Amino acid sequence: MELYFSLHVSYDAFLPYYQGLAEKVEVRDVHDRVLHINGKYFRPFLTPQGIRGKFKLVLNNDGSFKSLNKL
Repeated sequence: MELYFSLHVSYDAFLPYYQGLAEKVEVRDVHDRVLHINGKYFRPFLTPQGIRGKFKLVLNNDGSFKSLNKL
């Protein structure tokens, strides 16, 4: 399953997720479904400006995480 969403969060707002102090990032996909994604998957995308962009989340058949890609 592929889910698409945008994320715009500042560096300071994402810092607790990067440090492991907070776990789930809540986003809405393009179909307005609420997704809760472990913050650790966003670490490669963190810049000094934060995380900004469109993403594709891919889940396995059982609903578990497979990949997260910035588009």
